Order: sequence, then structure tokens, then C-alpha cells
Amino acid sequence: MAVQDPVAGPFQVFVRWRPLPASELPGTELQHSATQQDSKLSVSFSSSANPGRPETWKSGASYTHVFTAADDNSVVYEHVVAATLAHILKGVTCNFFAYGHSGSGKTHTIIGYDYERDQRLGLCLAAARDVFHALDRIIEFDMNRQADSKSRGEELGVAVRMYEVRGRYAYDLLNNGAECHVREGPDGRTHIRGQTEMLENGRVRVRPIAAKPCFSFEETRATILDGLAKRKTGSSSVHEESSRTHAVVELEVVNKTLLEARDAVIERESELVPVGKRATDIYLEEQMASLIRNSDGTYMPNPECPPNQTRIDAAEAEKKLYQDRLVAAEEAVVACFATTRHACLGGKFVFVDLAGSEYFDQNQQASTAPRQTMQEQKQGRQINTDLFALKEVIRARAQNQSRIPYRASPLTMVLRSHFEARGTSQEKPSRSAMILTVSSEEAMMAATRNTLKYGGLVGLAGGE
Repeated sequence: MAVQDPVAGPFQVFVRWRPLPASELPGTELQHSATQQDSKLSVSFSSSANPGRPETWKSGASYTHVFTAADDNSVVYEHVVAATLAHILKGVTCNFFAYGHSGSGKTHTIIGYDYERDQRLGLCLAAARDVFHALDRIIEFDMNRQADSKSRGEELGVAVRMYEVRGRYAYDLLNNGAECHVREGPDGRTHIRGQTEMLENGRVRVRPIAAKPCFSFEETRATILDGLAKRKTGSSSVHEESSRTHAVVELEVVNKTLLEARDAVIERESELVPVGKRATDIYLEEQMASLIRNSDGTYMPNPECPPNQTRIDAAEAEKKLYQDRLVAAEEAVVACFATTRHACLGGKFVFVDLAGSEYFDQNQQASTAPRQTMQEQKQGRQINTDLFALKEVIRARAQNQSRIPYRASPLTMVLRSHFEARGTSQEKPSRSAMILTVSSEEAMMAATRNTLKYGGLVGLAGGE
């Protein structure tokens, strides 16, 4: 039976139960079930620790589908991601989030751990595989039509970006973990600015997050695994090797013409820097030279030495020339989408492996969990702040509020462009879904309940 598009409408929320770890005794797991209510599911579970008075809990009807512990990554992919490939091939952005407490299986879901078997591939690698299969079919179709598909500009591939958000910064995993600044520009858009390079003739080049072009699935897989190896881990309230950052993996359909056009924009920006600085310096020099100091220390214009307006105008004209070159380069990027015959150009999968949600449990902290440092506790508070901000953004968007609180955290600032992305026709808004990863361990009952509550709020908002 064909799986319907899970993100064709509102923000959808899925639940995935993790199998009971081998270290746990059989019969000690939470007893859980799902109940259909109209078009949504509710989840309930009970503890078997006290057979006489079992603790029970039931969610509201907020979830699209509940995966059992027996469902592997391929089943999750088919239900959550597979149907959205058709949207990617129309230039749409599709976002997928994995949310849950530390150790619940988020990274296993998004990345996977067995990178050779299709059934064990994480969602991002399975999506990359299917994207390349689709691109191969597009190229084959072009060749059969004797089109110009072998030309340098129309060779289709996937640009991979991998970065993690930690605290107030983003860290580029495909550029040796370089620290990047998250800034909101005068255009209202969020910009992630990487390292500043000082070049010859006063040029200053500031590169965005590195985009590694890949033209095969094998190359994409190697790139993702290389970036994953640089991800930051630390101790959490559950275990000592927990992901303490929000990892973002972007897979964008590109061609070489688009890549070259974007590189040209970066170069034009670097060329404008010294010219713009020189124009500013000349203006200030002429203004200062035209002033004289009074006996009381104030300054007034010197009628005998007015500013050299010719020199100022020449510097401004040179600046305008380089500004026009930058605008032309930016227009060339836009033209790539307008002139290509491939609607898939710019289509993007965005997978976000959110850091483990932290819920402080004094008894658990005192008995079994690794002791956290003050810095690690601070990281945990920042993670929870990010996750709360994400929920509020999703709710505000679902309710069509006039103000979306993207600026509430660096994470939501980074994700803003993905939420607001549209296809090349400007009529195809981005699509999003969240997977809640939960554990059936009784020791994780409080964390599982809080994860389902969080997802329930998201699901209710998305369905409004």
C-alpha cells in the first residue's frame, strides 16, 4: 500500500519507540499502546514496577503515526520521508526533526549506525540515496531526448552542508569545526558567517557554511560520515557520550553553474570590501581636512579649504562600480533557477538531530547518572531554551501569527531560512515533520512522558 505524503498539510508528529536495551530484564519495560481518534493517534503507557497500583499516562490525540520497537529505519523512512522526494524534485525544502531525551535513538534515526545496509540507513542517508536515483533518471531522460544534459552547467548533484549549533554559535563540521557567527542582516534574513580570510590588496573574504558538492551517493555518504566524526559530545543526565549539540544536515540539489554563481558572489563581496573602505576613508579625510579648530576646542568649516568633492565622487563612483558587480553576481544566482529546465534545482532535505532534552530528576541524578560539571549543566539549560523556542516557532507558524519568534534562540534563527523557504515557483512552501524518539525503559518514564507532552503541543499546534 502506498504511503501518503506525511507532510502534505500541517506540521506532522511521529512517535518511535526504542527497543528495550539488552541490559534491561524482560518484563520491566513500560506497557504502551496507541489509540486512533479521528485522523490522529494518542499514546498511553503504564509502569509495571508496582503491579498493585500501576502508574499510567495518556496523551492527547496529536500524532500521525506510532512506530513500534520492531520497526527499523527503513520503515520509518518510508512513512516519514519517502513521499516528500516528489516535493524536493519540485524545488521545495522539507525539514525533519528528531526530538527526544538523551539515549532515546535520535542519532540512530537521523544518521543510523550501519552505513552499508539499506534497512539500517538513517533518514538523511536513505534520502541521499533516493535523490541520486531520481537525478540519474532525470539525466537519463535528458540524454534520451538528446538534450544538453552532459554540459558542464547542467550536471546535477547534491551539495552537503553539516553544522552543529552549540550555544550562540554554529560550528562547520565540513570545515574542521570552524566557529561561525549567527547574525541577522539588514534584510531580515539570518546569515551564518564563517571564518574571515585576509587576502591580497586588502580584500576580505567571509565564507558561509561550507557546501561540499557530491555527484554520487558514495561520495555523499563519505562526506556525511566525515562531518559526523567531528560532532561534539559530552555527558548528560543519561549517559556520558551524549550529543550536546543540535546537528543540521542539508542536502540541496545543485548544478555546477549554481555552485560557480554562488562562489562568484563571495568573490564580489570580497572585492567590494577594500573599495568601500577606501571610499569611506577618503570621505572622512576630506571632511576632517576642511575643518579648523576654534579656541574653545570646537570645530567649524574652513572656507579656505573646502572638501575635495571630485576626489570623494571618484571614490564613490568606484564603490558603485563594485556594488553593481555584486548585484550582477547575485542576479546570476537567481537566473540559475529561472533558466534551468530542472525544477529540482534548489530542492533541499534538512535533517535536524536535536540535542537530547534534559529533565532534571534529583533521585536519578544522585544515583545512576554521571556527574555533570557546571559547564555541562549550563549547556543543558541552553539546550532546553533552544527546544522551547523551537516549539514556540512551530506553534506561531501554525497559527499564522504576525510575529514569529525566530530570534528567541540561535537554533531558531538558523532554521528560519528553512522554515520560510519556498520552491522556485514561490507557491510551494516548505514542509516539516518531527519524530519523537522515546524509550520503553521504566527508568526513563518521566523523560518519555515529557517528550510526548512536547510533541503533543507541537502536533496540536500543527493541526490547527
